[in-house]
Amino acid sequence: MFGVIKKPLVTEKNTVHSAGGVYAFEVTRNARKDEIKRAIEKAFRVKVDSVRTMVCRGRERRSGMQKVSKVAYWKKALVKLKAGEKIGLFEGV
Repeated sequence: MFGVIKKPLVTEKNTVHSAGGVYAFEVTRNARKDEIKRAIEKAFRVKVDSVRTMVCRGRERRSGMQKVSKVAYWKKALVKLKAGEKIGLFEGV
């Protein structure tokens, strides 16, 4: 169950979304929406309203002049909570 969530995504854009009750997480590539919903509800003890997912493309990263490495494709989940629910991890609690 907890193997579904890899890490929370805390960026400036996601911080703006969290004011509206939408939180972003990196999840495993084969995770389904219902699995993500159950994992978030169990891990943070909140009620999830909806889950949106997207696969973010891999890209090349350059380190130095010659070395080029490949970043793998990864999956992002945007989780909207029911009204009045918050996740303390994003709130700084």
